[in-house]
Amino acid sequence: MTTRGVLYVHSAPRALCPHVEWAVAGVLGARVQLDWIRQPAAPGTWRAEFSWQGATGTASQLASALRGWQMLRFEVTAEPCPTAEGERYSATPDLGIFHAVTGMHGDILVPEDRLRAALARAAQGETVLEAEIAKLLGKPWDDELEPFRYAGEGAPVRWLHQVV
Repeated sequence: MTTRGVLYVHSAPRALCPHVEWAVAGVLGARVQLDWIRQPAAPGTWRAEFSWQGATGTASQLASALRGWQMLRFEVTAEPCPTAEGERYSATPDLGIFHAVTGMHGDILVPEDRLRAALARAAQGETVLEAEIAKLLGKPWDDELEPFRYAGEGAPVRWLHQVV
């Protein structure tokens, strides 16, 4: 079964850009050339978007191939398909990698065991429940990546609007 998704490289130093392309090509099994543009949120860095199609699990392979590069900010999404839920990976140098399962409408689906663990940590006074839930939803990653998500001049723009 195949799915499709998008790789968003929010910021990478110029010297890292070819390595990102090689890593993505290694996962997809085909030559990849990203359209790099300057990232105004972090002068001296570049950004790119790449739509991909592949087997389920490709998003996790892309995230694994790119994780750990200390100067790289990225997100990988995969749409749900008949045999798998969707996925979202977010990575920043300070926070590391975040993974969430997403439903067909893009909502983050939090497994009950992770909710129970968050409740237990809060009940034991180890943390505040609101902070635990924020982590489960990826809020610290969203907060750090938000300035990088806005497209620079000449970049393709995808505006998503929240409906409440």
